[in-house]
Amino acid sequence: MEDLIEEELGKLIAREVYVEGALITITDVFITPDLLQARVKLGIIPKAKELEAFLAVEKQLLALRHALVRKINVKPMPRISIEIDKVKQ
Repeated sequence: MEDLIEEELGKLIAREVYVEGALITITDVFITPDLLQARVKLGIIPKAKELEAFLAVEKQLLALRHALVRKINVKPMPRISIEIDKVKQ
């Protein structure tokens, strides 16, 4: 399920979140064993746009989660939290 969320959420972010001059990708998704929480790591280029891009995704997170539920129809959909992937930059 992690790969599916990574793929579909990545498409939604690319389509729904725009930050001029920034590229936002999903580098990893971790889902808890009870399937209630998903931690999504974002790769953001360039580094100077990290905060702006992170806040733009965070602002749209609820709408992205609702779109994801409609897209992949997983019940229950894990609660999504995001963080910047500092390791893969």
